[in-house]
Amino acid sequence: MVTGEVDYVTNGQRTLSIPGGDPLMTRIVGTGCALSAIVAASCALPGAALDNVASACCWMKLAGQTAAERSEGPGSFIPAFLDALYHLDVEAANATN
Repeated sequence: MVTGEVDYVTNGQRTLSIPGGDPLMTRIVGTGCALSAIVAASCALPGAALDNVASACCWMKLAGQTAAERSEGPGSFIPAFLDALYHLDVEAANATN
């Protein structure tokens, strides 16, 4: 997994790209740690690990986009990001993935 403006996830045979997120995600502390935790949890889910990791990246990017829409800068982005993760509709997010 390589993260950035576009995240790339590979199993050595298939590579998936996940665009999205918001530039504010690079200006606050904790998004990488949060992604690591969500990726680890997603690996415990049934299904292909590659798809689960890609879904985790998608969930983070959607939460970042939602937080950016609801915040006015880095100070208000962090709580908005946590709220967006909490309220994320995973089934709807997976349908758009």
